[in-house]
Amino acid sequence: MKINVWVIVLLMLGLGMPVVHAKPGLDFTQLERLPIQEGGRKKPFSTFAREALQGMSGRATLVPETRDADGAEWTAVEFAAALWLTPEGWDREPLILINFKPLKEDIGMDPDRKTFSYQEVATNTKLRDHVQAVQTLRQGDPNAPLDRLQQEVVQVASRVADFEDMATGRAFAIVPHPDRPDGGWVTPQEVRSLYDGAQADAVEVAFASFQSAYVAGEADAFVAAKQELETVIRGLAPDNVPSQRVIELEHFYYEAHPFRWAWIVCALAAMVLGVTSVWGRSAGYRIGWMLATVGFVLMSAGFICRVIISGRPPVTNMYESVIWVAFGTVFFALIFEMIYKSRIFLLGAMPVAVVSLILADTQPTILDPAINPLVPVLRDNFWLTTHVLSITLSYAAFALALGVAHIVLGRVILGWKPSAALHNYLYKTLQIGVLLLGVGTILGAVWANYSWGRFWDWDPKETWALIAFLSYLFVLHGRIAGLWAGFGLAIGSVVGFLSVVMAWYGVN
Repeated sequence: MKINVWVIVLLMLGLGMPVVHAKPGLDFTQLERLPIQEGGRKKPFSTFAREALQGMSGRATLVPETRDADGAEWTAVEFAAALWLTPEGWDREPLILINFKPLKEDIGMDPDRKTFSYQEVATNTKLRDHVQAVQTLRQGDPNAPLDRLQQEVVQVASRVADFEDMATGRAFAIVPHPDRPDGGWVTPQEVRSLYDGAQADAVEVAFASFQSAYVAGEADAFVAAKQELETVIRGLAPDNVPSQRVIELEHFYYEAHPFRWAWIVCALAAMVLGVTSVWGRSAGYRIGWMLATVGFVLMSAGFICRVIISGRPPVTNMYESVIWVAFGTVFFALIFEMIYKSRIFLLGAMPVAVVSLILADTQPTILDPAINPLVPVLRDNFWLTTHVLSITLSYAAFALALGVAHIVLGRVILGWKPSAALHNYLYKTLQIGVLLLGVGTILGAVWANYSWGRFWDWDPKETWALIAFLSYLFVLHGRIAGLWAGFGLAIGSVVGFLSVVMAWYGVN
């Protein structure tokens, strides 16, 4: 969060140096797979570059305004390589995202712009005053709540720090620790902090050749220099560098976009099932089944990739929980359809899954898709698997109930009386959700005792999990007691899901 004044000075001095304005015509395929350590995790260079550009500017690709007169689009890898190997001039490029209009107005920046250059942001005295105020507040109380403006200040300062780390080379830790698999990696410029003699010389020579080939724009020499650099690096500590298989898998996962293809296929399934609800029911149902199954397989493949890459269950942040809920919704729908063959469950599940997956795919600044290391309290995979998966699967069951409830209410609005079977489908779905939420809440209490020495502390997450559980119990027991029938059950499913949203997203 700290803005480094000395880095500002160094980058300003770099303005007088020659700037590479054109997009280099080099093959970055091999560079995409170079292992790098960032945030405690080892990943391909392509993943690092994508996350860096997305986090800094909110963009997946970049069209430089000051460095490329042709207006060509740069990939994240091309951008990261340029900032690493030829940092001069990038401080004038509008890269730093400031999305909060009140903050822009407060610090005297154009409220209609979204991105600003490092020079504009880092030298803004009003922003620096805000950063200092937040630092002072957090020094007094690390857990002090921040208002929306202060939260945005923290994010902007973090983006500035990310730019500084990349422009000065500190972010490019590609040299592994010699002894410990979990040890911190260093940059080629810092290699002598871990190695000496011939090993350090080899890294420095290989990196110098790599950088020279990039600056000169020599395609063949660039590929050869990159291969030599990686060979030298892997030879330093082979056991501490990720296997090429894992690096290739992660690169493939991000290039393939399985969850994007999943929502496209599920959207097709929803359209087919919706259109053929009136005519062509039998053929439409079979096609909808097939498309829903393909979507489920794509989501399963995506989760398998994330589990192999991260070595943990795939539900440790909001992005993963959203796509997991979409997965669980389709999973429960397919199970119920195998039992009842009603098409109602697929009709209810597909829109919910599509909306969830589209949100995850299109809102990376809100739902961060990055695979990050776990915080210490989440590192017990047994509790993570049992508690978190139970809770999120209960959300999936309630999301399916939400979809089915909308079908019930839609039929009522259109004047079509819903059948008793349809009400029963909704009731069965709610039962699954309540069972899983109850089990998950109990397991959460046991985990809390294991981690913090207490079963229950009435913190917001625990409180809203209990509220959600009691809300759905109230809905189910009202139906058993005869206080309401199927229509009331549908209304309760829609209203009750608000408590799930609060417990799932609101208190996070």
